[in-house]
Amino acid sequence: MIARPSWAPDKLNFQSIWLNDPEFIGYMIAIDNGYYAAEGLNVNYMPGGPDVIPEGALLSGKADISLTNLTGAVRAVSEKGAPLKIIGTQFQKSPVGVISLEQANIKGPKDLAGKTVACPPLSLATFQGLLKISGVPREKVRVVPFTFSPVPLIKGEVDAVVDFVTELPFLVEQKSGKKASSFLFWEAGLPLFIDLVTVTTDALKSKRGQLVKFLRASRKGWAENNADPAKYPERYASTWFKGNGSSLEAEIFHNRVQIPLMMNRKGIFMIDQSSIDASFAALGQMGLKGSKDMFDLTLLAEI
Repeated sequence: MIARPSWAPDKLNFQSIWLNDPEFIGYMIAIDNGYYAAEGLNVNYMPGGPDVIPEGALLSGKADISLTNLTGAVRAVSEKGAPLKIIGTQFQKSPVGVISLEQANIKGPKDLAGKTVACPPLSLATFQGLLKISGVPREKVRVVPFTFSPVPLIKGEVDAVVDFVTELPFLVEQKSGKKASSFLFWEAGLPLFIDLVTVTTDALKSKRGQLVKFLRASRKGWAENNADPAKYPERYASTWFKGNGSSLEAEIFHNRVQIPLMMNRKGIFMIDQSSIDASFAALGQMGLKGSKDMFDLTLLAEI
C-alpha cells in the first residue's frame, strides 16, 4: 500500500464525461490504490451522463478538471469565448462510431441515407458533422434518441446507433447471437479527439502543480490497469460499475480493446502536433474553427 501524506490533501473535483464503465477505470484505480493521495490530492470523481455538460461543469466552478470531446470544447471556446485549456487527451483515436447489425450492410456514412440512427446528445453535433463531410443530407437520416441499450438495434427498431465500438458490438452479439458491424468516425474522415483533459485558464494558473500531480497519478492508474485488463473490471463489478447494465465479459472486452486507442509513444495524455492539425482540418470541414492556443501540453513535460 502506498503511504499517504500526513498533511491535508488538495481537493480536485474531476468531472467524468459519461456513466461509470471501463472508459474511466484508470482514474478509479488511481483513487482506490492511493496514487492521488500519494501526490497529496483528494480527487472527487463525479460521474457524467446524458444530462451532464462537461464544459459547463468547468465554467460553473463545479469541476476543476473535466473530460470533454473536441467538438464541444471548440464550440464553447469559439462561440462563447469560454476560457478553456486542453492539457492532454485520454484517447489518441476516438472509439466513437456507428454500430449496426452486419445484415444491414452499413459500412460507411453514405449507407446511412434512408436509415434510422439512434444518437446520444453528446455525439449529435459530431454525427451531423460526419454526415456533412460525407455528402449525406441531414434530412435523409432519421435521428432518434439513444436509450443506451442494445435492444432497439437487436429488435430492428433502429438501423444503427452511435456509440463507442469498444463495448456495444460485443453486447449485441452476446445478447442476440447476431453478428454486429461498425465503423469509426475517425476512419470515416473525422479524426477528432475525445476524453480531452480540460481545465479553465484560471485553474491552469492557480492549480498548475496539482494538475501535474493529477496527470502523473492518472498515468499510474492507467499503467496498472493496462498490465492486466481483466483484473479490475471483475473487482469493480459490484462497486464502481454496479448497475450500469453491462456484463463482466463485455467490460473486460471493452477494457482490452480500448488500450491501443490510448497509446502514444510519449505516454498517455500526450498529443502529437500532426494529430491536432488533422483534427482542426476535420473541424474546418464541419464549419468549426479551432485554435492551437486551446492546447497547453507543457504540464506533461513536468511529470
